[in-house]
Amino acid sequence: MPEPLNIAFFGSSLVSSYWNGAATYYRGIIHALHRLGHRVTFYEPDAFERQQHRDIDDPDWAKVVVYPGEGESGVEAALEQARGADVVVKASGVGVFDAWLEREVLRLQGERTAVLFWDVDAPATLERVDQDRGDPFRELVPRYDMVLTYGGGPRVVSAYRELGARECVPVYNALDPATHHPVPRDPRFVADLGFLGNRLPDREERVDRFFFEAARRAPSRRFLLGGSGWDEGVPSNVERLGHVSTRDHNAFNCSARMVLNVNRESMARFGWSPPTRVFEAAGAGACLIVDAWEGIEDFLEPGTEVLVAEDGLQVAEYLESVGSGSAAAIGERARKRLLADHTYDHRARQVEDLLCARTRAEALA
Repeated sequence: MPEPLNIAFFGSSLVSSYWNGAATYYRGIIHALHRLGHRVTFYEPDAFERQQHRDIDDPDWAKVVVYPGEGESGVEAALEQARGADVVVKASGVGVFDAWLEREVLRLQGERTAVLFWDVDAPATLERVDQDRGDPFRELVPRYDMVLTYGGGPRVVSAYRELGARECVPVYNALDPATHHPVPRDPRFVADLGFLGNRLPDREERVDRFFFEAARRAPSRRFLLGGSGWDEGVPSNVERLGHVSTRDHNAFNCSARMVLNVNRESMARFGWSPPTRVFEAAGAGACLIVDAWEGIEDFLEPGTEVLVAEDGLQVAEYLESVGSGSAAAIGERARKRLLADHTYDHRARQVEDLLCARTRAEALA
């Protein structure tokens, strides 16, 4: 059994999913690391009204430290508190102090402290630095002990290697069966097709192409849209729900006949980037439709465990051709596949193996 690790984790938020799609990813992995005996302190800023829109109280499986979102004294104190940890993680997309933290966490690096960059949106990060040769993050990449990514597959690994990363390993989203599981149907969320996702610039066009186009082609069907920012341009047969708390995700996923996931543009281009919504929906037994992207078969089998659509026309065709019984069977096969191969316990053991292998290598050096 490996020695327990003391891990300091700087991320967007562990306790709030408000404008923070990585929340369930953080929760799944950190909770699973706790079950393996490791101790995690999660440092997050008081920013973007996330603390006012908490989904969970401070958990008993991690210590949460909230620092002010303005002025550097708070984040400096948090960084100093993290000194001496076995592992310090800087996640991408904290939202404030990102460039500062990416540079300053490296001051904590030492013989007993590994410093990792954990990229929860690697395609966007890599495209940003590729377009700006002067981006200061380029020079920092080789200094991190390891880069972990939320996904991205071989293209992301190759791109980070080209930037000089010592090691780059995808740690994919997964299922936390204690959090995402079948529940009774909820009348609020009964529909033919549901979609959850905030309105973002590199998602908007694809949502129109896959979700709104399907709604336009199936005017007699009921569609549900959860997420912030969808204030205009929505077809009349699409009901807007606004922000849907993580407390209601199981009910949402279990009540619609089918659930759609649409990747952001950069994630679709890189492939191998299944977002949290895929595992949340399939883990609840939903019949999931995904937009076509390379690598989906590594997680779910197209046609039997997931339906893959090239466009909104194909989404609309699935609504007409796949009845409730067939949809339920697809969802149940997907749920069993994830339980067997893709839980956060699987991911936490992967992270533990990576960190402990580094510790063993340093001990032998």
